[in-house]
Amino acid sequence: MKKEALFWEKKDNGSVRCTLCPRYCVIAPGHKGHCQVRGNENGTLFSLVYGDCSAIAVDPIEKKPLRQFHPGTHVFSVSTVGCNLDCKHCQNWHLSHSGLDRKMEFLSPLNLVDMAKKYNSQGIAWTYNEPTIWFEYTYDSAIIAKEQGLYTVYVTNGYINEEPLDMIGPYLDAYCVDLKGFSDKFFREICGIPSAEPILKAIKRAKDKWNMHVEIVTNVIPGHNDDEEQLKGIAEWIKANLGADTVWELTRFFPNYKLANLEETPLATLQKAREIGLTAGLTNVFLGNVR
Repeated sequence: MKKEALFWEKKDNGSVRCTLCPRYCVIAPGHKGHCQVRGNENGTLFSLVYGDCSAIAVDPIEKKPLRQFHPGTHVFSVSTVGCNLDCKHCQNWHLSHSGLDRKMEFLSPLNLVDMAKKYNSQGIAWTYNEPTIWFEYTYDSAIIAKEQGLYTVYVTNGYINEEPLDMIGPYLDAYCVDLKGFSDKFFREICGIPSAEPILKAIKRAKDKWNMHVEIVTNVIPGHNDDEEQLKGIAEWIKANLGADTVWELTRFFPNYKLANLEETPLATLQKAREIGLTAGLTNVFLGNVR
């Protein structure tokens, strides 16, 4: 479903500039932004996937993964298609990089909340693909969810601008962020963005200004972000900016998408990464995707 987008401005010759995320896409009439789900129609920016769900499931909250947020509860999880990053190791590429021709089910914000309650979920998570890119839907849904006593979760890459984060901030309870690496080289080569700076700012703002429950996840990729410098950098940043008790989950990479030529992450690498986190002073460092 189409709905006029939030966070954009008119440019010359009918073009528009999307201000939702730090890409600031300038979009000509009849074209879409980088995420492929925000399009310029006759000089107006529209969300092209409002309420269009590519996946719907009831998950344990621990699957998000959130370790210390309402443990033991179930969360109603929904996604659409598209993404504002180009991660070569994307584990959900079949959603994040599929087009609008994918078969999807429409759920209005009220229907979404009703279904969550029908299936005995205590909250709603926008997950599987990047929730920022269908912001209008997540915002409208989060307001209703909070009014009806459900908790709300973004499982996100954190690539969002300050103004939209502040708009949805009062209605988001948890911010589970995939902090993918800690060097500009990594983000340029693997994720297709200049650096992690906007992501780090968004994470800190979510916690400091909006008091969201924040947990950090890093998918450890052999030869790309498994070096001690990056892992130590992430751990020290978490401690300094989010607190020593913040959860850092280290997950195993499995060959996928554009990095299908790599081996899965050795368990020894994950164990070493955990030791780096503990040595840096973090108290809640966990391994994921391993026995």
